[in-house]
Amino acid sequence: MSITSEATITRRPAEAAARWFDICSYADLIPERGACAMLDGTQVAVFRAFDGTLYALSNLDPFSGACVLSRGILGTREGVPTVASPMYKQVFDLRTGVCLDDPRVAVPTFPVRRAAGGDRVEVALTDDRRQ
Repeated sequence: MSITSEATITRRPAEAAARWFDICSYADLIPERGACAMLDGTQVAVFRAFDGTLYALSNLDPFSGACVLSRGILGTREGVPTVASPMYKQVFDLRTGVCLDDPRVAVPTFPVRRAAGGDRVEVALTDDRRQ
């Protein structure tokens, strides 16, 4: 899920009960680079695209079993924002977590937002999204 401001959030019932975690300052996220955050035992890769859009997905690469997606290379494929795993180079849709090279495989995505005031980045964790 990608969200660029608090005002654009559409809450589904599962998200309403989500626990939001403060990750870092928005300025600390370098565009087109990832950062890893540990949320209650779950590693989450957080990305800031050049256009400012935020994405959050599991840091666990399902093909290698290593927690490395935050170190991946951001790009696009046919207009879809992506991250390529640094291990075996599989490409994942940042919005849905689906592997574009093998659509049978997907990684969990997480709601992400800029908190009120816009300086802080927050990621939500629900029980169904834990690793």
